[in-house]
Amino acid sequence: MTTHHSSSQATAGGTAVPGLPDPAAGRAVHATDRAHVFHSWSAQGQIDPLAVAGAEGSFFWDYEGNRYLDFTSGLVFTNIGYAHPKVVAAIQEQAAQMCTFAPAFAIEARSEAARLIAERTPGDLDKIFFTNGGADAVEHAIRMARVHTGRPKVLSAYRSYHGGTEQAINITGDPRRWASDTGTAGVVHFHAPHLYRTQFYAQTEEQECERALAHLEQTLVYEGPHTVAAVILETIPGTAGIMMPPPGYLAGVRALCDKYGLVFVLDEVMAGFGRTGTWFAADLYDAVPDLMTFAKGVNSGYVPLGGVAISEKIAETFESRPYPGGLTYSGHPLACGAAVATLKVMAEEGIVEHAAHLGENVIGPALRDMAERHPSVGEVRGTGVFWALDLVRDKETREPLVPYNATGADNAPMADFAATAKRGGLWPFVNMNRTHVVPPCTITEAELKDGLGVLDEALTAADAHTTAASGGAGA
Repeated sequence: MTTHHSSSQATAGGTAVPGLPDPAAGRAVHATDRAHVFHSWSAQGQIDPLAVAGAEGSFFWDYEGNRYLDFTSGLVFTNIGYAHPKVVAAIQEQAAQMCTFAPAFAIEARSEAARLIAERTPGDLDKIFFTNGGADAVEHAIRMARVHTGRPKVLSAYRSYHGGTEQAINITGDPRRWASDTGTAGVVHFHAPHLYRTQFYAQTEEQECERALAHLEQTLVYEGPHTVAAVILETIPGTAGIMMPPPGYLAGVRALCDKYGLVFVLDEVMAGFGRTGTWFAADLYDAVPDLMTFAKGVNSGYVPLGGVAISEKIAETFESRPYPGGLTYSGHPLACGAAVATLKVMAEEGIVEHAAHLGENVIGPALRDMAERHPSVGEVRGTGVFWALDLVRDKETREPLVPYNATGADNAPMADFAATAKRGGLWPFVNMNRTHVVPPCTITEAELKDGLGVLDEALTAADAHTTAASGGAGA
């Protein structure tokens, strides 16, 4: 396994970065940001974004000289780490050769990126429609399904996130949907399996799978299968909690889609391209979708790129019938050049295999050990470099450490945890009552163990908010 990072960046919370600090430059960057940048998912007057001076490998640093080990991979997209020299060089070369060109033409970088992606997708997903990111990939996958079937509705899970554009946010299940949910988007939500917080009173994974599939079929029957175009699922839900589907569930959804003539869509925007220790999370399960969305890890976000991998039967619909959609920057040469380089680097350096090794031999054992020692850790789940800790106030009742969609004072326990991690030089992924362990797939064992050590210490801040700390139930 080949890794790359600056020799000046040894461990989380280590020495300052050469050439820094430069606090005055940092203050200027921050001030300009606050004056002019409108940030995603934020009340603009309540945020204080960190001014970042640089990033390399698994680390980034600010203008004060503080260095952080990134356990978020940006937004779970820098699968090959920051500033991989081979990909940076490929972007420079592509920019010099052909920086941009219209999507109606055959371009080498676009064609080669599509070929390399199709080589890795499961089944017959051999046609690639390029988008600018994951949300618009979902938009177009749903449009393809609706045109292909002539039906209006889409079924998606409550515990899900599919993007911020109009259709994608309505398909999303989490609270970010609420402000944009018109109730007229043709979306019906259902409960996907999650044994730890079961909706089906299940005691085993087998029961959870069977009852979740029965619930999905009942939902289909009540909605009228003839009105439903597709079922869309994240193969392994990401932001919603990294819930591994029980054995047989995805195959069962595939069978239901076949039974009722529906399009089966898997969203691999976050889980794809090595994150799960396989090229795609679907490779872990016996189910091939009709459409698969991707983005993020396809080129580690170096240049925005997403897409839809399309099966033969869906592609056939548009052989003589024009597809009613497109993007000015579909298959942008610079983005596709970055994808070609990224996929080659991942293969040459064994990055997918490395991610599998880290999950099985380092992350999984370490997190399970933490769960035994920390009263705040209710459940550990994941694979590869895609893990979640479900934090609780009480292990017996499984009450979440903070309420659903908590803000302000209600979210103080998670805020304390995050602040403690950052003081230790670790930048954590925090969502609701969970922290996710999602570092770059290229992180070294030494870097990973350092970060897990900081995480272990930060969990003591979460422990302080449990009933065990107060001597209550579950102590």
